[in-house]
Amino acid sequence: MKRRTYFKMKTLDEAKEIFLGRSFPLMEGEWINTEDSIGRVTASSCIAQVSSPSYHSSAMDGIVLKASSTFGATETNPRLLELDKEAFFINTGDPILDNYDSVIKIEDVYVKGNFVEIRKAATPFQNIRMVGEDITKGEQILPTNHKIRAQDLGALIGGGITSVFVRKRPHVSIIPTGSELIYPGEELKKGKIIEYNTVVLKELVKEWGGEGVRCEIIPDDYEMIRKKILQIFRDSDIIVINAGTSSGDKDYVPRILEDLGRLLVHGVSIMPGKPLALGIVENKPVIGIPGFPVSSIIAAEEFLKPLILKMLGLKERERQKVTAQILQKIPSKSGVVEFLRVNVGWFKDRFIAIPEKRGAGLITSLVKGDGILRIEEEVEGLMAGEKVEIELLKDGIKNNIIFVGSHDITLDILQDMIKERYPEINLCIIPIGSLGGLVSLKRGEAHLSGIHLLDESTGKYNLPYVTRLFPVNPPILVNLVYREQGLIIKRGNPKSIKGLKDLTKDGIKFINRQKGSGTRILLDYELGKLKIDPNLINGYENEVFTHMVVASSVEEGAVDCGLGIKAAAQAFGLDFIPITKERYDLAISSKYYDDYRINRLIEVVNSSEFKQKIRSLGGYDIKETGRIISI
Repeated sequence: MKRRTYFKMKTLDEAKEIFLGRSFPLMEGEWINTEDSIGRVTASSCIAQVSSPSYHSSAMDGIVLKASSTFGATETNPRLLELDKEAFFINTGDPILDNYDSVIKIEDVYVKGNFVEIRKAATPFQNIRMVGEDITKGEQILPTNHKIRAQDLGALIGGGITSVFVRKRPHVSIIPTGSELIYPGEELKKGKIIEYNTVVLKELVKEWGGEGVRCEIIPDDYEMIRKKILQIFRDSDIIVINAGTSSGDKDYVPRILEDLGRLLVHGVSIMPGKPLALGIVENKPVIGIPGFPVSSIIAAEEFLKPLILKMLGLKERERQKVTAQILQKIPSKSGVVEFLRVNVGWFKDRFIAIPEKRGAGLITSLVKGDGILRIEEEVEGLMAGEKVEIELLKDGIKNNIIFVGSHDITLDILQDMIKERYPEINLCIIPIGSLGGLVSLKRGEAHLSGIHLLDESTGKYNLPYVTRLFPVNPPILVNLVYREQGLIIKRGNPKSIKGLKDLTKDGIKFINRQKGSGTRILLDYELGKLKIDPNLINGYENEVFTHMVVASSVEEGAVDCGLGIKAAAQAFGLDFIPITKERYDLAISSKYYDDYRINRLIEVVNSSEFKQKIRSLGGYDIKETGRIISI
């Protein structure tokens, strides 16, 4: 079936008027019961058992190719690549072919017979969702004493964790579609995704007053989806179809709505959530919701929630909002309403908002995020220092501790122990690397950072960077751990890797950390000592943000090795070649060192229980844990 473009795109307000402005009957009354874990509180931390996604996949419809085959391509000097030999059509979510490393979106593809014309060079891993981009095996999803919400349930399932007189609830039938989907608990193979979107949608429907019923997974088949809608139509007040709403060749929902009734809206200018399909079949509302989890939730809140409340005769209640300041420029696309997830912290006399990752597939951006910043369609971006309104997703945000910097596994233990001892306090961990953390600390949008920065000229850790960046009012350095850094390699070392010199050998695929991270600085330092040209390392330009993603990529087989900490290798049962021992410190803003939140954090760091838990991980030295480092 041919691809189709969006049916005349509507603004958010236009789409709501067209769809929600219609007349829908009120529901009759009945008695109800509660179910499952929503609203319950965790008694221990929840650790991901699998990574999500579990394989490298395309982030959009287009063609997959080798980035190197496009180098030098320009508008005036394009490259021609043969279809089904040098370039292959690919749909959003499809696995990336072995030995291919780049996706060009369909809008930039120019087909010339059996060839495609490339007018701009591609970059390695562009438009590709990396393995473990959302959830990484072994990371903490929820801490102790956490009240579970719908998005939390989605994150738990996505991470492989399997182990209450009112109006009648509108009966909402929810159909998951996608040939790649599997049920929770089934074997997770390459190319397969655990289906949890409809679990989230069902629980949101319940939270909003409806009765959600999940149907069985339907593959990407026009007739099967159409047949399922007709089968459940009589018993449904609302039908929700998850995925298949975009403009790919397997996105059948808009066509089915045209076939069975009326397609009112296809495409709404919101981000995430643009590929939304709204229709009417015999006066019953049908909503086609996008497949990416954040898109799914945003679209449901904007259209499904007000529809359910309207059927119940209720008015929508707004969430609590606060005014916060942003200290960094936030670009945004004009003509689109963007729902940006943010962390929020209290800094003396004001709230400050820090953006979470923007990806539509990152369920954890809603689990970890404190609120939503709505950027209106007429805004082309927000300037540093602007005050904005944040719609809160959580309570008690004044007690947040904002940590921005380099990630370490011990931070998950610290976060959980703080939450266990002091339930009112939450340690918000934003992993962006050591240098990025210090910049955030200097900018005033973090209470503390985690750093392990090797100064090449002196061979010392952290202090040289702190003194250069903070000529006045430097942060207070407190040692967290010493840790082993080295090469994380596959079990049994099948490529016979002995050290950094082997990274330049043919057939060795490497995965790197992002620029500005302490691990990246260490790698470049060690390569310089060995006079190794980074350009000779296959994968040097392939960047990820945490040690656990490095280890996950090695375990999944996407790469042969990467530089990371020993504890990450041990968490995945991988082999490890030690390179050096480094000092990992907490850099705490001097303005907040005496703050009650930081006092409690330091108390936990110095506790024997915390140190024992670190010791049990392996790969750490706690001889100076909690000690103040003199500047």
